[in-house]
Amino acid sequence: MDISRAGAAGGGGGAPRVEPPVTAQAAVAAGEQGLLAVGWGSLGAPSAVRGLPRVTPETAAHHATVFACCNNIAGDLAKVPLKLWQRQGDGQDVRVREHAAGDLLNGEAAPGVPAKLVRFAAVYAYTLRGNGHIYGPRDGGGELMRLDIVRQGNVSMLRDGLERFYQFEDGAGVQRRVPARAMVHLRYMAEDGWTGRSPIQVAAESVGIALAGQRAAARNAAGGTTKGVIKLGDNYEGEEQRVRNARRIKDAMQDPGSDGWIAVNPDEDVKALDISAADQELLSSRKFDREMLAGIYRMPPSKLQMLEYGVKANGEQQAIDYLTDCLLHWSALVEAQLDVALLTRAERDAGLFLRHDFGALLQPTVKEQYEALNRAVGGPFMLPNEARAKIGAPPVAEGATLNPAPNMTRAEAPGRDPEGDDA
Repeated sequence: MDISRAGAAGGGGGAPRVEPPVTAQAAVAAGEQGLLAVGWGSLGAPSAVRGLPRVTPETAAHHATVFACCNNIAGDLAKVPLKLWQRQGDGQDVRVREHAAGDLLNGEAAPGVPAKLVRFAAVYAYTLRGNGHIYGPRDGGGELMRLDIVRQGNVSMLRDGLERFYQFEDGAGVQRRVPARAMVHLRYMAEDGWTGRSPIQVAAESVGIALAGQRAAARNAAGGTTKGVIKLGDNYEGEEQRVRNARRIKDAMQDPGSDGWIAVNPDEDVKALDISAADQELLSSRKFDREMLAGIYRMPPSKLQMLEYGVKANGEQQAIDYLTDCLLHWSALVEAQLDVALLTRAERDAGLFLRHDFGALLQPTVKEQYEALNRAVGGPFMLPNEARAKIGAPPVAEGATLNPAPNMTRAEAPGRDPEGDDA
């Protein structure tokens, strides 16, 4: 497909205007330069501080805290239903059940691929990379046919004026170039509205310190730091014997089953060394690194098993804090971008929108559910049959009438005595 525009303005007889094709390399390079020019942080370039590791989504995912934050957000957004609603003229929201978008987002997104798997993959890439993609082809009538997972790191965005196009490899191994209408593009902190940025790359130097601390801990655990110094004597017959003895002493120092005694010549010495001061400082800062990474993703410490902060109230209150402080931030952006990508302009103008049902995250106990329904029915603002439907019980004839308020009495049926006897 050649991305170009042709045609003369106003139908005149001039030569048609043909735009040069936009290549993926040129489009991506221009986007990165523009973001760096306005000071929006690193896009994976080496840090200005010598010695810090380069921060990329691939290297950052090796840090358990980064993985836990992305996994928690993507997993919780994937496990709750993503329902389609329509806002009526009176402000009431009504569930829309017969729509391709609702079916593909909650059932089977593509042949043999569950929708939750597709949503998890896209949101995980979205939180880690700042960009998540789902390919949504449409039929001749404009209806969604399926939602495909694409290889998230190999999607190139092309530009032709105000239009955007995406080049990628689909599940069949075919290179495709599709318009923005056929691609769900989740982008985070997009300065230009299209080019998403990873939060870990915006805070590249802080994340680099966390990665350096983890690497120092890994080197220390694997024996990669200097453990000791061996001073050898000069009374060896040859260099080969000197090297062999040095290796013998080194192996004895590194052997976990050693009894701690090393045989050396009188003029030789072995001194054990601790880790360097720089590595000690990095290791001591790993607790702060967890807090910093959790703050980048707005993740409450309790969700990362950082229980030293204590419990604010109880498990239910922690779930509410997680929902309001973290999940709503990410879900609002995901919902808005799915609305634009999966719903037509006419459907959005008609009041259709997508919304995560977080009631699945705040599941009450049986006792709490019954107490809440008892208050709702006796309140009264809920019919008994509505409460029975929530617990999976069948309706009853007398459950179709709203109960009176606690300070009121129910109107007696005709033919019955107020005392309860038949007339």
